[in-house]
Amino acid sequence: MSDSERKVYLVTGGAGFIGSNYIHYLFSKYKNVRVINLDKLTYAGNLANLQDLADNSDYIFVKGDICDADTVNNIFRKYHPDYVVNFAAESHVDRSIGKPDDFIRTDMFGVFVLLEASKEFGIERFIQISTDEVYGSILEGSFTEESPLKPGNPYSASKAGGDRLAYSYFNTYNLPVIITRASNNYGPYQYPEKLIPLFVTNLIEDKPVPLYGDGKNVRDWLYVWDHCDAIEFILKNGKPGEVYNIAGENELENIFITNFIFEYMNKPKTLIKPVADRLGHDRRYSISAAKLHELGWQAQNKFEDAMRNTIQWYIDNPQWWKPLKSGEYLEYYKRYYKI
Repeated sequence: MSDSERKVYLVTGGAGFIGSNYIHYLFSKYKNVRVINLDKLTYAGNLANLQDLADNSDYIFVKGDICDADTVNNIFRKYHPDYVVNFAAESHVDRSIGKPDDFIRTDMFGVFVLLEASKEFGIERFIQISTDEVYGSILEGSFTEESPLKPGNPYSASKAGGDRLAYSYFNTYNLPVIITRASNNYGPYQYPEKLIPLFVTNLIEDKPVPLYGDGKNVRDWLYVWDHCDAIEFILKNGKPGEVYNIAGENELENIFITNFIFEYMNKPKTLIKPVADRLGHDRRYSISAAKLHELGWQAQNKFEDAMRNTIQWYIDNPQWWKPLKSGEYLEYYKRYYKI
């Protein structure tokens, strides 16, 4: 792209796990791009995720809440974004069970604020990052984009609300909204409350890992860099008003993931500590990405290779995760997992 063609991305929640990987992806893909990162810096937002971009004049960080219309509108007036990619969300199921009001506010009202600003100032694309969890649990087969939504916990219900609100702005106001629903992500910079970084970092310190129930809950695992690549592909090639599932096509039981980590790290299985199952724990998530494949996208990373690289990243970067596993995190961890 020439200077006159340079695109401006507003990435919300860009200091979080997937958002920070997406920003890295953009700067690795394009030489001429500007990224505005709007992040509230809640517990899961970490500017250390983007420390290498601190001196890049085309990377601009704004600390703020997507629920704050003044902050959002000021960004639109000042930077005139071409694209909005909304990662900002409360996203951990356990926390949503304990405090659902935070999830409803961010995942629904925050989406409304962004949509209103996008409608007023005009954009080329609005990408609403949803989740496969809005479909609920399925024991056989896979959900498609046409499947009914049946969220089973406050987190997935709040995401379903934001998802449908975004679509309503396409249908009512012709705002160029595209919705993506991805399966479970894994990779670098994931906050250590989620299964893979939690288990890896615990085992580094020879601490037990809390495995819910019988460990046979099934999730589809998507490497975060493939997710970022799919989002950008959809932004450029997808059709406004459409939903696109992004699947890793690696449906695995939690116990398989656990054993994979233990074997790679050569740790004794005595460190597995079964804990009471999560309230309303969905048994299996499965989505079909046939629609996205027909559009021309395929994941590039093999699960085994990407998983080994992910585990090794946490082993090699204790300076990133050790400060996170202290203070408030420890109290939360003890309360939910009773370890």
